Amino acid sequence: MEFQAILSLQQQIGSLLLYQSVLDNKIGKAFLTVLYALRQSSDRKNEPKFASLEAYGIWFQALATEGVSWQTFLVAQLLQADNPFTQQIQRSELHELPAALVAAARQDLRSLQTIYRCESSQISQWVQVASDSAIAPVAWEIDRPLASPSLAADLQARLGTLPDWADALEDLATYYRQMGTGLFGVYRAFRWQAGRLTEISHPDPIRLQDLARYEWQKAALVKNTEALLAGYPALHVLLYGSRGTGKSSLIKSLLHEYGDRGLRLIEVAKADLGDLPTIADRLRTLPQKFILFVDDLSFEEDDEAYKALKVVLEGNLTARPQNVAVYATSNRRHLIREFFGDRPAPRDGDEIHAWDTVQEKLSFSDRFGLTLTFEPADQQTYLEIVHHLAKQMAIALDPHLLEQQAL
Repeated sequence: MEFQAILSLQQQIGSLLLYQSVLDNKIGKAFLTVLYALRQSSDRKNEPKFASLEAYGIWFQALATEGVSWQTFLVAQLLQADNPFTQQIQRSELHELPAALVAAARQDLRSLQTIYRCESSQISQWVQVASDSAIAPVAWEIDRPLASPSLAADLQARLGTLPDWADALEDLATYYRQMGTGLFGVYRAFRWQAGRLTEISHPDPIRLQDLARYEWQKAALVKNTEALLAGYPALHVLLYGSRGTGKSSLIKSLLHEYGDRGLRLIEVAKADLGDLPTIADRLRTLPQKFILFVDDLSFEEDDEAYKALKVVLEGNLTARPQNVAVYATSNRRHLIREFFGDRPAPRDGDEIHAWDTVQEKLSFSDRFGLTLTFEPADQQTYLEIVHHLAKQMAIALDPHLLEQQAL
């Protein structure tokens, strides 16, 4: 067993100044434990040497659970690292950062490259020697692609062949600016639950070209989203219409169209609408652009949640975040239920401001800057959708027969 090689790895890990979080997780900590056990085996030659085997088993299981190689895991952690360098580079050019911060980032990248080059098969051989085993434990080398945008995969391929990772600092800076750090650097879709963001590993794969009809609604939503991505003030959007017309699918399809340009989608349930101002404030300083997606929006007569939504739509003393827009769907044109009893009769003339309540309910949907209406599909629209789907799925059927069977 190469004692000096193990010691060198530990020194490289200990020297990390910014990227300590790369190993601050289950797989990383298990790796550190393996190195420690190997080092102990070398220092105490006459003691039982099973500790390295046990530590290796825990590390192997952690890698197998995630289904990634040690190298892919390290790159993924590097891309989502949240530290002073990755935070500041999102808002500044490399030459504008403190020289010490840039130098520390370069030094850490070289240390991480040394750790990256440590193959699982090499660790397995060290464990075999340290434990006096007849055979080396199985090395985990099965891998899967990064669950992240294509830009990450390109960067991963470059790091795999680059002689000096310090030379990748510009590429990393570009990645951090475009994709963000932490979870935003790896995932595109999120759900707000119990006061925190949770990632959605497998968002709905629907794409813009999969959706038939409603062309002007698509064009309007795409134009508004591109304005958001370009940094211009984007409108909050209400998509109103019958169920099954593709309102929610249209919003979700934007993620696959613009995810590589920094668009992120956060689903907020009606029960969590009270958290909307908090969510918007958390996103305010981030470089990505965010759509807060509220599906099937409507309010009961005594529902107070609409007031939180109103704050985000109209703003208050705090300026509205320019990187956040609310996209909501609803089957109701007027989002707050109104009853005939809400409308004052002539005999109620003594209630001077009674109509104010009615007007607030009726005008709430107008707080959205853009309302897109999805009318129910008639037979002709339905048949156009059928032909569109048949073409996508390569169904070779006579058009007349296809329509006959569809009807």
